[in-house]
Amino acid sequence: MKLRRSLSAKILFTAFLNLALLLIVFLVFARVQYRFDLSSFLLAPARDRILSVSRLIALSLEQTARPAWDQVLQQYVGKYEAQLSLFDDKGTLYGGTRVTLPAAVAAAMARDPFPGNSRKPPDPRRPTRPLGEGPLFLVRAGNPAWYWVGTDIPIWPVRPGPPLHGFLIWRFHTLWTNTFFLNYRAWAAVIFAVVLVSVVCWLPLIRGLTSAISELTRATGRVAEGHFEITLPDKRQDELGQLSASIRQMTERLSGFVHGQRRFLSDVAHELSSPVARMQAALGILEQRVQGPAQGYVSDALEELQHMSGLINELLLFSKAQIGGAEVHLKPVNVADAVRRAVDREAPPGALIETHVAEQLEVIANPEYLFRSLGNVIRNAIRYAGHAGPITISATNGDSEVAITVADNGPGLPESELDRVFKPFYRPEFARQRETGGAGLGLAIVRNCVEACDGSVRCRNRIPRGLEVEIRLPAA
Repeated sequence: MKLRRSLSAKILFTAFLNLALLLIVFLVFARVQYRFDLSSFLLAPARDRILSVSRLIALSLEQTARPAWDQVLQQYVGKYEAQLSLFDDKGTLYGGTRVTLPAAVAAAMARDPFPGNSRKPPDPRRPTRPLGEGPLFLVRAGNPAWYWVGTDIPIWPVRPGPPLHGFLIWRFHTLWTNTFFLNYRAWAAVIFAVVLVSVVCWLPLIRGLTSAISELTRATGRVAEGHFEITLPDKRQDELGQLSASIRQMTERLSGFVHGQRRFLSDVAHELSSPVARMQAALGILEQRVQGPAQGYVSDALEELQHMSGLINELLLFSKAQIGGAEVHLKPVNVADAVRRAVDREAPPGALIETHVAEQLEVIANPEYLFRSLGNVIRNAIRYAGHAGPITISATNGDSEVAITVADNGPGLPESELDRVFKPFYRPEFARQRETGGAGLGLAIVRNCVEACDGSVRCRNRIPRGLEVEIRLPAA
């Protein structure tokens, strides 16, 4: 399943990814242009800390007898999560952990820290490299690889004389968990500052974009549902402002087209009703006066005209439900009374209909629209599934809605047609014959009437067979 990511998350992710890529580009540039390496990056913030601790160790060793040097160095092993070894500049071990120096470490120890002063004669009374000015290096070597850090400290011999040059070798398994190299508080402060600055800079833009897009989404959703009375702000001067203006213009044109079509349909149906009624009356009189074979032709013509009259009546109801949707007056309506009225009008003698509706249950709706919706749903259930068993009408009260359900035991519908049956003039394939199907406006009228009452309607197949139409309306 594809995860849905919000636009805000995508923009923030892109911003932080941009920062990361810029940092990588900067590091590559520094590496090429300024010979930047890992040692300078990691040792720069840790140099003072390592030198300070190395001086403390050097002073402790000066005041301690040589046999106890291992104990002095061991005190710092657990504290700084490192292994310590003390060598002279020739690689002789004087104390600490016994290790074999890799070639890279030995080469770093032999490197002359004062190439500019190589011609100056050494002073035999003191080390040629003053304390704290000697080499401080970081090397990754060995198998398995360790991080080796070397500092220059004096080694005081047992016999009287000048101190020897010594190297305090720190050996770390990793640098990322060591307090010398990674100060979590400092990094956390830097990361927090970066995130805070990024959020402060990007959040107003993100909120402006997402709020405008959300408003456009809600507006277009209402247009898709047939509600063309939308309001969109016209303050933006960017592309989203142009999109809002285009949507407003599109909505106005769609509203004009749809309302014109509905008015045209209503006018045509209204104009046809009068001549059809006069033709029905004339054919009724003619049917009583003709005899013989001609009477059959008149009966067929009258049947066709009755079918046309039913279609015109449904067109009138459909156009009335659409055009008058904005003028619907809603009030509390008793569901049980509406169900009884619809059953009494639509159910033929002998129809099996079971009702399970509480007498005190009420909804907020237009009484005529609710009665018409229930009547159409019950008529469809009787027409297509009245022979397959009882039709059950029930109602349940939820937190803020009442669900009215009409269920039958008929053949049901293909899953692809469960929503299409509410479209005007749509009829399933098995309902296209005159004997079994109407004009395809019954459920379209139901949807218009229910939505005019701020409700919703849907249908679903039952298991193992049957169809269930559910009307949801606000509870009173």
